[in-house]
Amino acid sequence: MLDSKIPEGELSQKWTKYKSSVPLVNPANKRNLEVIVVGSGLAGSAAAASLAEMGYKVKVFCFQDSPRRAHSIAAQGGINAAKNYQNDGDSVYRLFYDTIKGGDYRAREANVHRLSEVSGNIIDQCVAQGVPFAREYGGLLSNRSFGGTQVQRTFYAAGQTGQQLLLGAYSALSRQIGMGAVKMYSRHEMLDVVVVDGKAKGIIARDLVTGKLERHSGHAVLLCSGGYGNVFYLSTNAMGSNVTAAWKAHKRGALFANPCFTQIHPTCIPVSGDHQSKLTLMSESLRNDGRIWVPKLKNDNRKANEIPEEERDYYLERRYPAFGNLVPRDVASRAAKERCDAGYGVGTSKMAVYLDFSFNMDRYGRIEANKHGLNNPSPEEIRKMGKEVIAEKYGNLFDMYKQITGENPYEVPMRIYPAVHYTMGGLWVDYNLMTNVPGLYALGEANFSDHGANRLGASALMQGLADGYFIIPYTIGAYLSNEIRSAAIPTDHAEFVACEDHVRNQLERLKNVNGTKSVDHFHKSLGKIMWDKCGMGRKGER
Repeated sequence: MLDSKIPEGELSQKWTKYKSSVPLVNPANKRNLEVIVVGSGLAGSAAAASLAEMGYKVKVFCFQDSPRRAHSIAAQGGINAAKNYQNDGDSVYRLFYDTIKGGDYRAREANVHRLSEVSGNIIDQCVAQGVPFAREYGGLLSNRSFGGTQVQRTFYAAGQTGQQLLLGAYSALSRQIGMGAVKMYSRHEMLDVVVVDGKAKGIIARDLVTGKLERHSGHAVLLCSGGYGNVFYLSTNAMGSNVTAAWKAHKRGALFANPCFTQIHPTCIPVSGDHQSKLTLMSESLRNDGRIWVPKLKNDNRKANEIPEEERDYYLERRYPAFGNLVPRDVASRAAKERCDAGYGVGTSKMAVYLDFSFNMDRYGRIEANKHGLNNPSPEEIRKMGKEVIAEKYGNLFDMYKQITGENPYEVPMRIYPAVHYTMGGLWVDYNLMTNVPGLYALGEANFSDHGANRLGASALMQGLADGYFIIPYTIGAYLSNEIRSAAIPTDHAEFVACEDHVRNQLERLKNVNGTKSVDHFHKSLGKIMWDKCGMGRKGER
């Protein structure tokens, strides 16, 4: 039987009451407890820094050469928080409702309400760390809109919000490493979970530089290793985001939940050939000022700027006037695929739609001209001033698009198409973020419980930091308070030896296959099956 351990009482009071009654570990005992953190992105760095600050001994395992290279940096557009700075009617409940609805009602309500409650704390924490959030002229933090909502609640740092938030978490982690409270293992990959008497007591890791297998013991194991989007091969995920940690945990008994729930992002640069191993995300924030359209004529081979306004179909504005270009991600993605499948796609592949900034560039230009008291400015002057406004908001994204495609998006519309981006499915966890394997936790995208899933943007950064900074520091006490008398399991224990032997035998078997095809061949074949049969459009028999 699965026990979600959701506290009793009103939804809005569950987290408050929980914090007041959860078992605690006193400071002296924390020094005797060791926590293993697998993954050093937003969730992992935040959790490791917070737990070390509290007094626990922490080991962190990083797949990359530095936590700064975690895939969290790829989240560009922003992070949600219910601060109602725009005075447009936002609230904790509205963020909770939008996130639940955005997850197609498959997320756990108690977890999501807690996430909404702590969302404002995340912004305060990150501002205190020096994260350079965008600000209004008067110095107040700026907000922008994101798909799936009708309020402005998304805090951002140009088009590199994930990177800036990660640098804040990395700074906190580096401080603890410098103090000796955290031991960092870079270029290490977790290859198995060691379970002793039904509890997670350590991991088998591989040094990716030497190839050596290592045993590491701990009182609890936190998996902060991201999602499984790379099962589709072509996705916005880095190739290093390989879901090994969560999969090995699953093989040791940790259950998966909502594994079919994959977020398809509508705003990606279209694939250009078989040479690609990943796709590039263009932030959803671009849909604030970009208008999405296709030609009204099928198989129209004219260049975008040659197609007059009356022959353009702004299909999202036409179909969904209440949201327009800011419809939820799944709606925008399906609509783009439908238009392309119907013969209205653009570009050489015809598997793309236009994201056009010319209208709002002119609008911003006219606003700026009025500010400067210009009478009858020329179209060139208007476009120049509008370009400066757009560049201030999205400049690094426009530069990235130009480098990849060779096209200048200030002069011609971007071409975009949906791609796999994020996963709602993951390891099942209870209210404490613990899997059904005692002592084994899953945070951030590695778990299933809170994600905005197919629909809502700016949720990923919110959950990763909430889990690491504000939730696991409380909830881990519920388990570790009962582990105080348990000595650390020595790494020469029979279960550690057996687990390492299992990993070594599997590696040897793979190395000795002497096959004729590369790993990428099978990965690519799997990805095509997944995209064709279980991508945006799904039918049971497929």
